[in-house]
Amino acid sequence: MAVKNVMEIVVSDVLRDSKKQLNLVCDCERCMDDIFADALNNLPPRYIVNPDHQPYVRAVHETDRDGAINVLRVVTQAATLVGKQPRCNHFNKN
Repeated sequence: MAVKNVMEIVVSDVLRDSKKQLNLVCDCERCMDDIFADALNNLPPRYIVNPDHQPYVRAVHETDRDGAINVLRVVTQAATLVGKQPRCNHFNKN
């Protein structure tokens, strides 16, 4: 059975499209993954089984102004959290 959380795609799109506005301390793969994971942990999942429904679920979520603003808010909070304590090698050289 193939189950997909469409929220992963939504968050990924928001993170990619808002990268400059987020004023990231670091945009290495580790920091981006940490932001991505933290944001997903703070948003409700939107699971689908049929991949043909993915565009519909994304469109409904993205056209819901409150929902889209909430995703951006959560991604911004995650970026702020990761920026305060980056766990990547760029900042944790021993």
